[in-house]
Amino acid sequence: MKPSAWRLTILILVCVAIFFVRPLQAQNKYPFQDPSLPIEERVNNIISLMTLEEKVAALGTNPSVPRLGIVGSGHVEGLHGLALGGPGGWGRYRDASGKSLDGPVPTTQFPQEVGLGETWDPEVLKQAAGVEGYEARYVFQSDQFHRGGLVIRAPNADLDRDPRWGRSEESYGEDPYLDGTMVTAFVKGLQGDSPKYWQTAALLKHFLANSNENGRGGSSSNFDERLMREYYSVPFRMGVVDGGARAYMTAYNAWNGIPMAAHPILKSMTFKDWGFDGIICTDAGALTNMVSEHKYYKSLDQAAAGAIHAGINQFLDRYRDPVNDALRNKLVTEADIDEDLRGIFRVMIRLGLLDPPALIPFASIKGSEDPWKTEKHKALARLVTQKSIVLLKNDNHFLPLTKDGLKSIAVIGPDADEVLLDWYSGTPPYAVSPLAGIKNKVGERVKVQYAANNDGDAAVKIAKTSDVAIVIIGNHPTCGAGWNHCPTPSDGKEAIDRKSITLEQEELAKQVYAVNPHMAVVLIASFPFAVNWTKENVPAIMHMAHNSEEEGNALADVLFGDYNPGGRLVHTWPRLIDQLPDMTDYNIRHGRTYMYFRGEPLFPFGYGLSYTTFAYSNLRTSSNHVFGDGSLIVSVDVKNTGTLAGEEVVQMYVKHLQSKVERPIEELRGFERVRVVPNQTKTVQFHLKAADLSYWDEASRGFVVEKDKVKIRVGSSSADIILEKTLDSAP
Repeated sequence: MKPSAWRLTILILVCVAIFFVRPLQAQNKYPFQDPSLPIEERVNNIISLMTLEEKVAALGTNPSVPRLGIVGSGHVEGLHGLALGGPGGWGRYRDASGKSLDGPVPTTQFPQEVGLGETWDPEVLKQAAGVEGYEARYVFQSDQFHRGGLVIRAPNADLDRDPRWGRSEESYGEDPYLDGTMVTAFVKGLQGDSPKYWQTAALLKHFLANSNENGRGGSSSNFDERLMREYYSVPFRMGVVDGGARAYMTAYNAWNGIPMAAHPILKSMTFKDWGFDGIICTDAGALTNMVSEHKYYKSLDQAAAGAIHAGINQFLDRYRDPVNDALRNKLVTEADIDEDLRGIFRVMIRLGLLDPPALIPFASIKGSEDPWKTEKHKALARLVTQKSIVLLKNDNHFLPLTKDGLKSIAVIGPDADEVLLDWYSGTPPYAVSPLAGIKNKVGERVKVQYAANNDGDAAVKIAKTSDVAIVIIGNHPTCGAGWNHCPTPSDGKEAIDRKSITLEQEELAKQVYAVNPHMAVVLIASFPFAVNWTKENVPAIMHMAHNSEEEGNALADVLFGDYNPGGRLVHTWPRLIDQLPDMTDYNIRHGRTYMYFRGEPLFPFGYGLSYTTFAYSNLRTSSNHVFGDGSLIVSVDVKNTGTLAGEEVVQMYVKHLQSKVERPIEELRGFERVRVVPNQTKTVQFHLKAADLSYWDEASRGFVVEKDKVKIRVGSSSADIILEKTLDSAP
């Protein structure tokens, strides 16, 4: 190339560079707009540019700063699918002109969180959360909708220590390791796999020890620090440390007398010990409750100051006057607010909201086809629902049903022809009821009769004339009533704990059984129920949660053997309410959960059956001891000894034999849901760390591995331990 040509080429390149760089420089008026800068530098710059009025405004759930061109994201609900509609009316919104955009946006709906837990499948949970996060992005940045938000109030990391809790449906169960594993999977699904940016931000609820509804606004959950470290905080810690969550909501209650919205552990534990550095928001009304119900503070400005000093940086309250009063009365300083605000903008930057769309891998989630209409999202909803179904009883192989030879089926139940949604549900694009799913499955060859009434007359009539009866009973997730009202004692929901665990609708099952014992009971329920008569008499029982848009299809798949059930319970189901300690007793050592339950349960934690059978053999460990910061591998062989392919949930528990402190009867420390075909043997391996055997020592204020003998117990539930091996642990 001639020198003149070189010069011309260089000149052209320079001009091109100037053409592209100048607009970029003009755009980057402030340092925080430069994506190449470290996050902390960008956050510091934002804080330095904001006025005090803007800082106070950012303490709500909309951290936008219009003067600086910062458009932040608010919150949306999403425990089991993005909620922009549903019974709670989530996502109400008006545009700049005041035009109402209150109509629901349909989104993919999965089973309630208790059902998601009953899959015992973290990978499928991650996929479901990924779908939810994708749909949240789509709605937020699509020109068609431009609604919602990217901070999703999910998952719920609360532990369900008592089946009377009105929000049991919102928990993955009673075990901290299981819950923490599921929480971690859901967080990862929501936030995505990009190394720099998040698809959405997971906001964990409700920190900490929140599992009573009656009096929740001013109650105190009282227990020692060991239980806090070893039990109640574990799912939150795993969600933050293992999952990468950087947002959580505080609970209404106090812990040992100090309201959680102002508790020192927000900073001392989550920031200092876990490395948390993001959003901490109050629950709605919690600021006021600290004065009116807890009576911990005398005035709202004192309460606002207490929350800010504890690390709260978003209020779900009318907070501006109390915060301004706290500033005026010198209860807080502008520097205190600055420190808290940093967490909000760290999250906004990780969401990519301050950067050019070309850099954000999730900015392209737009398009002409609504994702909830795609076969991919529908198929995943069906798969998750299939995996969530728990087979509780199946005498004489009553199930699966076969279409050949069946001439008639009676489908009976007050809610068998609808899919009931809970308070935190969104609006599904469609919903397949149990009745519709069964009709879809059998087609025109089998006569399907339906009776909905509770008096039993119509039910008895069709049951008498049918080959098989499918009785679908359970609770109503919103109690079929308004806020703070539940006419049925065994129902519960937010703000109302259950008064009974005896299922009133069991009477319908008794009436049907009297005329046709060839029946299966399907419990579609948010809670454990003491269905003692049903267990004693009915040939087959299933449990599944409410809310899935594919509820009926998935149920029919399992009833007729197109899907072999493999779900497992996430609660200990008691026989009697008398087996439970006082509702407000948070010391689980007094007989709560499978870890300390002393009675005989109706169904144990981890329980569930299959249409095939499995044999366990050859339990072995890579070492006979584990020390300090070491680990070992636990292996077991699982063989399908039946005639159908199926999924077994292999569970590993540990039992401490020589501990210096009180330990649980047993503790879950590993599980895997594995598919095995007939005559196939698969080896399942668990990684057991010495830290998994430690306890919290309050004297040294740390976790301690002690000299102990530990029994490794492997089986198909907490009460069905098949193989055991003892090993030594030491510091």
